[in-house]
Amino acid sequence: MIIAAEYSFNKGKEKIESNYLTYLEDVRHVIQSADAMVCKTKKSKEKTMSNKTLFSPIELNNQFKQYFTSKGWTNHKIKCNYSNEYYVGGYKPKSVGKTPYRDMDFVKGEVGVEVQFGKYAFMVYNVCAKMTIFRQLVGIQVGVEIVPVKDLADEMSTGVSYFEQFVWDLENRGISNIDLPVLILGIAP
Repeated sequence: MIIAAEYSFNKGKEKIESNYLTYLEDVRHVIQSADAMVCKTKKSKEKTMSNKTLFSPIELNNQFKQYFTSKGWTNHKIKCNYSNEYYVGGYKPKSVGKTPYRDMDFVKGEVGVEVQFGKYAFMVYNVCAKMTIFRQLVGIQVGVEIVPVKDLADEMSTGVSYFEQFVWDLENRGISNIDLPVLILGIAP
């Protein structure tokens, strides 16, 4: 795959290039190593793309996992301990069994990476919430968000968000004093 576009949110590109260049080189190498064409295996069942062969987000994510893991990057999970103090009117929650958690796709040192081939809300959540949480609880200092450019998203299931839309929204949202520096990379086959 190639890096087709870059956006420096809150000076993310400048921060990662000046303080974490070897990690950025890892990220670039992983993207270049991923072979999107072997991931074009999903047969569409959607009316607008009936029987068209699309890129599979699951297979793309598996490639990124394989290459990041081989370079020493690990998935990082944080347990969520939810408080009961906010329930009102005598409400008592039922036990859900599994302990809830938040996770970041890949962490190495003080750099966190998310690979997102999903809906728009997940991209915004990753950059505007999750990365801030991981700074507070894990100590990452800079993030990288890897997303498809529109050309790639057009060859995936409907509803997949893309770099151009995401950047427009971030530019019009602005930067908050709690936002982590994030380099957003738009990728293409």
